[in-house]
Amino acid sequence: MLVLLPPSEGKASSGRGAPLKTETLSLPGLTPAREAVLDELVELCAGDEEKAREVLGLSEGLRGEIGKNTELRTAGARPAGEIYTGVLYDALDLASLDAAAKRRAGRSLLVFSGLWGAVGVTDKIPSYRCSMGVKLPGLGALGAHWRAPMAEVLPEAAGGGLVLDLRSSAYAAAWKPKGEVAGRTASVRVLHAPTRKVVSHFNKATKGRIVRSLLAAGIAPKGPAELVEALRDLGYVVEVEPPKGAGKAWTLDVLVDEIH
Repeated sequence: MLVLLPPSEGKASSGRGAPLKTETLSLPGLTPAREAVLDELVELCAGDEEKAREVLGLSEGLRGEIGKNTELRTAGARPAGEIYTGVLYDALDLASLDAAAKRRAGRSLLVFSGLWGAVGVTDKIPSYRCSMGVKLPGLGALGAHWRAPMAEVLPEAAGGGLVLDLRSSAYAAAWKPKGEVAGRTASVRVLHAPTRKVVSHFNKATKGRIVRSLLAAGIAPKGPAELVEALRDLGYVVEVEPPKGAGKAWTLDVLVDEIH
């Protein structure tokens, strides 16, 4: 099973360990594309601060994030699972999983990123600010920048099992499973049951809880149909929209009334 996660806007501070080594990150086929974004982002943020703030879409109160980006090559790095914070990652709570579940997380979770493309939760990265919606002056829109390299490396990373897609739309644009891989991909939405609408907190927290439940129970469904059964066994209310033809992903709606 491969689980595709969005990052979080909020991030923990960089660590005190060794600096980033892009060649050690998962999906080494993405290294040249990562280096290109990293080089331009550092150069941008080391130059005109106001231009950098505009390009990155930062409010005045987040101006300090620009300085953080100038130090990406030298700041200490921490596991990505510790860097990403926020509602989904609080609910996932990787740190409290037992050793076996943590190993499963390290093998199966990929966090998508405007800067890194995608990283494993054990990959060591510094704290940064660069969303997938950013359009860098030189490289252009990051969603488009990542499509070709992602198309090269992600099908192999997906292996032969389930692809559980929990990304938001901006990050889903960087890689869309196709063909045989799409047929075993399940895209999950979380809906507030009474209104049938996506509510941000319900959506993020429930996605974190779903991943935690699967990891803790050691459940690795082989495909979307098995995932539906597993989620229902775990107590989730799931509605299914099977793929509309070959090469299309499944859509699962998880209905929730409240977050515990």
